[in-house]
Amino acid sequence: MELNVLAVGDVVAPAGLQFLARRLRPLRKSLGVDFCIVNGENASMVGLTPDQAEQMFEAGADVVTLGNHTWRRREIVPYLERCRYILRPANFPPQQPGRGWGVFDTKAGPVTVVSLIGRCNMPFGPDNPFLLMDRILRERRDTPVLVDFHAEATSEKLAMGRMLDGRAAAVWGTHTHVPTADCQVFPGGTGYVTDLGMTGPALSVLGVRWEQSVANFRGDLGSRYEAAPGPCKLEAALFTVDMQAGRCVRAERVDIHD
Repeated sequence: MELNVLAVGDVVAPAGLQFLARRLRPLRKSLGVDFCIVNGENASMVGLTPDQAEQMFEAGADVVTLGNHTWRRREIVPYLERCRYILRPANFPPQQPGRGWGVFDTKAGPVTVVSLIGRCNMPFGPDNPFLLMDRILRERRDTPVLVDFHAEATSEKLAMGRMLDGRAAAVWGTHTHVPTADCQVFPGGTGYVTDLGMTGPALSVLGVRWEQSVANFRGDLGSRYEAAPGPCKLEAALFTVDMQAGRCVRAERVDIHD
């Protein structure tokens, strides 16, 4: 039996969350999506609140993943403890709240979803995601594995995808908010894309007013980032997984705009 898995790029700002709420369920229906994973760590520009997480689930997300801004909104801490459908990076220090991977039921059977964060150019020292992934694969139930790798460096993401080829059903990158043109199925049967892109303001720099980003790179006095106005977009990838084999048979980009 096949399972259609939609992975949605980082939701940026309230405008991105509103766009997700309007467009995700119709998109799920039109594509025949069975299971949907949304990266939600930028819904508050930096961080995610419990209310915003609930809005993502109401919009059609089955699992929400996070990243380097997980702790920027501290009200998420108790929510991470009580909601098993939201995952912070598994290679954060083990004493931190929440969980980094889990097994979730779908109509075609259970799948394992893993949230990881990279170490290149990240301002803290998480555990080695490559070694941790080996441990998770030893511990998990015999289910297809889906991995959101929230990382800066394309080389780190590609290396993870190659290491997991034939061991995971799909691996995708998040964090850089710019979609890559390498959606593919590796020889061992792992669906892969280096970065999904983002869900949020289209006429922006990574969701932010472009004028602010220009000023920042010019060396002008900084200001708190604001979401760009105007139309929005949703960038994602659709992976079709053969559940019996635990392998991806198709991988394609999904992009919708206002």
